[in-house]
Amino acid sequence: MSDIPDNDTLLIYAPVPLHRDAAGNLFVEAQAVNGLRLWAANFARVIVMMPLSPEPVPAGWVPVSDTGGKLDRVRFEMLPMAYRPDQFLRHLPATRRHIRRLIAEAQWLSFAIGGLFGDWGAVAGFAAHDMGRPFAVWTDRVESEVVRKSSASGPWKERLRARLTHRPMAWLERAVIRRAALGLFHGRETYETYAPFATGPAEVVHDIHIAPGDHITADRLAVKVAQAGEGPLRLVYTGRADPMKGPLDWIEVLERLAATGVDFRARWLGDGSERPAMLARIAAAGLEARVEMPGFVTDRTAILEELRGAHAFLFCHLTPESPRCLIEALASGCPIVGYGSTYPADLISVHGAGVLVPMGDRAALAGELARLDADRPRLSDLIVKASRDGAPFTDEHVFEHRSEVIRRHLGPANAMAGSHPVRPRAGKPAISGA
Repeated sequence: MSDIPDNDTLLIYAPVPLHRDAAGNLFVEAQAVNGLRLWAANFARVIVMMPLSPEPVPAGWVPVSDTGGKLDRVRFEMLPMAYRPDQFLRHLPATRRHIRRLIAEAQWLSFAIGGLFGDWGAVAGFAAHDMGRPFAVWTDRVESEVVRKSSASGPWKERLRARLTHRPMAWLERAVIRRAALGLFHGRETYETYAPFATGPAEVVHDIHIAPGDHITADRLAVKVAQAGEGPLRLVYTGRADPMKGPLDWIEVLERLAATGVDFRARWLGDGSERPAMLARIAAAGLEARVEMPGFVTDRTAILEELRGAHAFLFCHLTPESPRCLIEALASGCPIVGYGSTYPADLISVHGAGVLVPMGDRAALAGELARLDADRPRLSDLIVKASRDGAPFTDEHVFEHRSEVIRRHLGPANAMAGSHPVRPRAGKPAISGA
C-alpha cells in the first residue's frame, strides 16, 4: 500500500513461539514469515509479540536474518513462555507492563487468544481495554471446547487438567471477546460459537497462506480431471497426527474401504502423538502397500503437489476448529470428503466441492468414498468444483481485507468501543485473513 503514513503501526500478538539456537540467532516459523510480510505490506510498521521457547529449534523454523528483507519493517518483541500457573503468575506483572508500553506505542491492536495460563493475547486485551484502546480479538478454534473433549481420553493427569481448566478457559475467552471492539473469528465454526458474545462487530476470517500462484492452474486442472477417470482412488491428508484430527478414525475408514474391494492409495503427511498407533494399525490391517505416512514434510511446494495429485482430501476432524488444510485442498482442485461441521460446509456452500457425513460415522464416510470411486464422472465434477470453491482464497487478498477491517472498526472514533453494545453484522461476512 503506497499511501500508508509513516506513523502507521500495528501491534499483534501471535502465539507461535520464537526459538534461539546456541549462537543466539532468532528463529521464526516459515509460515509466520509470510503472514508478517503481508501485515507489513498493509501497515508502515508491525510490532509482533511472540513467546520465546527454551526448546531446540524445530523443523520448519527459519533464521530471522535469512528472510531476505521480508521482515525489515517488523519488530519482534519476545514474551516469556509461561503455560504453568506458577510461571505465569511470576512473569505476569513485568510482562503486563511491557505489553502496556507496546500498546501505547502502536495505533492498531489485534491479539490472538486461546488458552488460560500464558495467554498473553488475553492479557493484552484486558490491558488495552483498561487503557481505553479499541482492539481486535482473533481466534482460530474453540480452544475451551477442544480441551473439554480431550478430558475423555489420554493419561489421567491430562484428563484431570482438562476437566479443571476448560470452564475457566471458556470464561476467559468470552470476557476478552466482550471487551474487544472487533471480533475476527477464523472460520464459520468459530464465528458461530463466539459472535454471540461480541459487543462489537464480528466477522468470519480465514487464516491462509496461499499465494495466487499456488492455486492449481487451468491446464493442470484439465489434466487432473482427465486422469481421474481411471486408476486407484488417491486420498490424502496433511496435518498433525493428533487426537483432535481423528487419525484412528481415518485409518478405520480406510480399513472399511479396503473391505469393499476399492483399489486406493492414501497418504497422511504430518507427525504427531498418534503416528505410532496409526502405523501399528496400518500394519495390523495389512495396508502397508496402500497407506503411507511419510511424516512431517517441510517443503510447502511438495505438500501442494500432493494435494494437486490427489482425488480427494479425506479428513476426520473431531473438534470445533477451522484448519487451513481444507482451503489448501480446495485451491489445489482437491475435493474435501469427511466429517461435517459448519466450517467445511461453509467452505463448499457455493459450488458443493465435497461430501460431508455426520461426525464419527466412519461407515458412512467409507461408503461415500466407495461411491466416488464407482462414479468417476462425479469425482471429476467435484475436482472442478473444488477449484472454484477455492478460487477466492489468496493470502494477499485476505490480509489486505483484514487490514481494511481493522482500520474501519478500530479508528479513533471507536475508542472504548468494547464498553457499549454494538450489534454484530448479520448475514455471511466477507472472507478475510488471520
